[in-house]
Amino acid sequence: MPAITVDELTKRFGQTLALEDLSFEVEEGEVFGFLGPNGAGKSTTINVILDFARPTAGEVSVLGMDAQHNSREIRRRTGVLPEGVELYDRLTARQHLEFAIESKDADEDPETLLERVGLVDAIDRKAGGYSKGMAQRLMLAMALVGEPDLLILDEPSTGLDPNGAREMREIVREENERGATVFFSSHIMEQVEAVCDRVGILRDGRMVAEDSVEGLRDSVEGGTTLRVTVDRIDDDALQAVRSLPDVSDATVEGREPPTVVVTVDGSKTAVLSALEDRGIEIRDFETTEASLEDVFQSYTTDAGTEVHAR
Repeated sequence: MPAITVDELTKRFGQTLALEDLSFEVEEGEVFGFLGPNGAGKSTTINVILDFARPTAGEVSVLGMDAQHNSREIRRRTGVLPEGVELYDRLTARQHLEFAIESKDADEDPETLLERVGLVDAIDRKAGGYSKGMAQRLMLAMALVGEPDLLILDEPSTGLDPNGAREMREIVREENERGATVFFSSHIMEQVEAVCDRVGILRDGRMVAEDSVEGLRDSVEGGTTLRVTVDRIDDDALQAVRSLPDVSDATVEGREPPTVVVTVDGSKTAVLSALEDRGIEIRDFETTEASLEDVFQSYTTDAGTEVHAR
């Protein structure tokens, strides 16, 4: 059973169309990355999932329940780290967690939760004196209350330094191994690439791509770059590389020694052979896969409009 099903969801705010016929599923037990540029509709989608906003059309099911008719039960089984929500300045971390524990009728120790997120030393400090990173850690601890079946994390690494971001990713993996489904919304490609099983890319309120990170890489033309350092290069050899069926582009960088930069979707060996057959000495070579950022740019610019899903 999918943990989240969004079916032809449309949401209007007056004359503004925020979401248009949006459909996707998040499978139970997976970490699903939700990407999109600012204004794409990510926060609106999360608000509808949590019944903070009502759809104009379409349906949303969460944990097998209607998101609008069963919102209280869904929230009880869901941990949420929202973006842009402020803490209560006069309450300590302990008091924040005690409130979250009571509201979920859970039986957990605030100190243990804060130890997980690296904030136990500030347990009795008022949140008004917290840095942005400390506040983010406390919000993550609150999201973990009650061992939720579903975690919805909206920009979870905001304000965190590299160590904090790494610790956050470890917690996501631990929660997923425990059995939780994780809906991970972020604009930081490295975070999504590091933890997500599948990724959906939103553009102008519509899903334009949905697949594993590897599948999305494969969908982008020129997914692999081959850099070949050679003793020399001439027009004949360069043209031979460009004429190969799996090569979409080939350029030269530098002069001493030159490097042939090849965008290739198939055999790299054919590129090397084409150069060697023309007397070119290959001194070194390396391949670079398309990053998730490359994929993101492909699908969120004017050229990337075709929906890709598996």
